[in-house]
Amino acid sequence: MPRYANPGSDDSVVSFQSRYDHWIGGAYVPPARGQYFENPTPVNGQPFTEVARGTAEDVERALDAAHAAAPAWGRTSPTERAVLLNRIADRMEASLEALAVADSWDNGKPIRETLAADIPLAIDHFRYFAGAIRAQEGGLSELDADTVAYHFHEPLGVVAQIIPWNFPLLMAAWKLAPALAAGNTVVLKPAEQTPASVHVWLDLVADLLPPGVVNVVNGFGVEAGKPLASSARVAKIAFTGETTTGRLIMQYAAEHVKPVTLELGGKSPNIFFDDVSRATDDFLDKALEGFTMFALNQGEVCTCPSRALIQRGHYADFLAAGLARTEQIIQGHPLDTTTAIGAQASNDQLEKILSYLDIGRQEGAKVLTGGARAELGGELAGGYYVQPTVFEGANRMRVFQEEIFGPVVAVAPFSDFDDAIEIANDTLYGLGAGVWTRDGNTAYRAGRAIQAGRVWTNCYHAYPAHAAFGGYKQSGIGRENHKMMLNHYQQTKNLLVSYSPKALGFF
Repeated sequence: MPRYANPGSDDSVVSFQSRYDHWIGGAYVPPARGQYFENPTPVNGQPFTEVARGTAEDVERALDAAHAAAPAWGRTSPTERAVLLNRIADRMEASLEALAVADSWDNGKPIRETLAADIPLAIDHFRYFAGAIRAQEGGLSELDADTVAYHFHEPLGVVAQIIPWNFPLLMAAWKLAPALAAGNTVVLKPAEQTPASVHVWLDLVADLLPPGVVNVVNGFGVEAGKPLASSARVAKIAFTGETTTGRLIMQYAAEHVKPVTLELGGKSPNIFFDDVSRATDDFLDKALEGFTMFALNQGEVCTCPSRALIQRGHYADFLAAGLARTEQIIQGHPLDTTTAIGAQASNDQLEKILSYLDIGRQEGAKVLTGGARAELGGELAGGYYVQPTVFEGANRMRVFQEEIFGPVVAVAPFSDFDDAIEIANDTLYGLGAGVWTRDGNTAYRAGRAIQAGRVWTNCYHAYPAHAAFGGYKQSGIGRENHKMMLNHYQQTKNLLVSYSPKALGFF
């Protein structure tokens, strides 16, 4: 259909409850202090539900439930866990449209992205880890004829997971699927900006989950996130969000010597070598799409290609074509399937982006297109919309160095391979990067030289389950996705066994 109906209307494919409590021990539980907060949709800025405002008391209740469920769930066979994860995936697939609309309404992103990417990827994540846990094997080493070292994978126990607002359901899947597959129970805190779609998901799958295996505490970072991350009762903390908060999470974890995985900020370079424009063909068209990928999900992606580095030989022509492609982006109602860019996730994020548009101008960066709030009017009046914006400037500028998390790209030229790598690596971050070239040798050398955890080569913004994702430098610790994620949610038990009846002879 060309346009999905707004939630709350008679023909909508999804219905939100008027209020969401915490999900603890297999049931909805009101907040201990009786407080709630309004959750507005970015589409028009109007509240559409209210959500429990969690505090330390609610976190403790959730941890009680998770600890009560942990022994039985940890002993559940990998086969049974895999069956449950596949059943979750089946339920999600059967309600794909409802989940997609819920995510778009909660976050402001275009429905075509949630239909084609967010929800299918989330579904695939549960299926992938259902397969990965069944294929995982331990180890055995024969040290000598009488001595054997066995290595077993065991769950950590109760894990804390704090997810961001830019991909509410996909980030929940990234965290939950490997943790549950590995045999852990979870206390999950959604972002306060986008808590509702997780509860729509819960409504679909709650009856599949043993009570206490998944618990959801809503609330704000200081009030709910900090008590969860600083608790001595969690075995691990997994966090996705901005780098400044990640530093705090590390401090909380260090107090009790708890492991963390952190997927943090980025300022990703997108490098276009001269040979990209050697011919007017499908590859050039693909590269121009790669340039405009800064606007995907309204730029609210930690790996947003927010620095476009273009070699001088084709700089003017490629940039002109990139600007033309950017200006063709359709901005409109997020539930319209023709919309390519929707609303920013919150008013706070909108104001942050607008402030960076001012900062860029003050620094002397040139606005080539966009550069302002998008006033769409009508039923979208009051929504949080920003025009896709292209700055031209130098890598020393703040708009090149600081994460804006909006549909903003800063463009600069480079002279040769070494210059490109120097500019690309001149950042505190190292999460993602893009390399575009027709030359395989250049592609390989650039990919190895760039200091980033993922380097897309002649593509961008692909997030398959079987490819490790994570950052260098201040972009994080550990990885998401890939079967290696099971190791982040497990500990290794070594049984060192002697089958000899004889003493060693030391005493």
